[in-house]
Amino acid sequence: MLLCALLAAALMFADHRFTRMEAVRAQLSTVVAPILWLVSMPSDVLTWGALALSEQRALVEENRRLREQILHLSHRVQRMSSLTAENVRLRELLDAGKRHDVPYITAELLSLDADPFTFQMVVDRGRRDGVYVGQPVMDAAGLVGQVTAISAFSSRVLMLADASHALPVQVNRNGLRFIVQGAGKYAALDVLHVPDTADIREGDLLVSSGLAGRFPPGFPVARVSEVVHDPGQPFARVTAAPVARLQRSRHFLLLFPSAPAPEPDDESWRAEPEPPAEEPPSDEEVS
Repeated sequence: MLLCALLAAALMFADHRFTRMEAVRAQLSTVVAPILWLVSMPSDVLTWGALALSEQRALVEENRRLREQILHLSHRVQRMSSLTAENVRLRELLDAGKRHDVPYITAELLSLDADPFTFQMVVDRGRRDGVYVGQPVMDAAGLVGQVTAISAFSSRVLMLADASHALPVQVNRNGLRFIVQGAGKYAALDVLHVPDTADIREGDLLVSSGLAGRFPPGFPVARVSEVVHDPGQPFARVTAAPVARLQRSRHFLLLFPSAPAPEPDDESWRAEPEPPAEEPPSDEEVS
């Protein structure tokens, strides 16, 4: 042991004082490398096995969740088909016009506004894609906001959470109409001027009413999260949470609601002139 200690000290001194020991160290590392690989192989095999088992377990669990989700969505699709057929029959009974799907294009998030008091974002669709100012924007869950500025290849979107954004909505349960305004927070919207006796409850879904003509009707906007009745006050304080994932979504839909019918020209309302009355035949023609 003493000899080994002396030999190690001598090698350390030589390594510190002479540069030729670098070549010796490199050769020794080459010789020792297979030994190190053999020594570490059992731990590497155990690590690989544990990782493979964990990945397999995660895949099995994910497969189970996806199967349950498929069954759930299949049930919803079947129910939706029945409701759609019933809706068609009722609209035919009422002689109502057929509703058409709103066309759209997809867009992806480019950047968010760095101002903490402004809730705006930039998407990768612009004038060359037909985007226009005021165009409604939504994600997979609900309405996100509207386009406020466009360039050739990108557009700026004002989100619902911005304090300068307001939107007419209605309660999906009973059709009551209100105005929803941004509260300067991603998770909260203010429902304005709600009478204290209004039939609005926590959990009610607020959808776009379409009254302003900018947002198509029937798209989910927010869900009522709090209703506070102040004694003696004519209006209740109602707060709603946006259903859209304003902080997490990266892909969006830019809707193209159907354009209004063109207004008639100034002279188009006039009736067609009546043909001139035929003159009675003269005496010569009668004779």
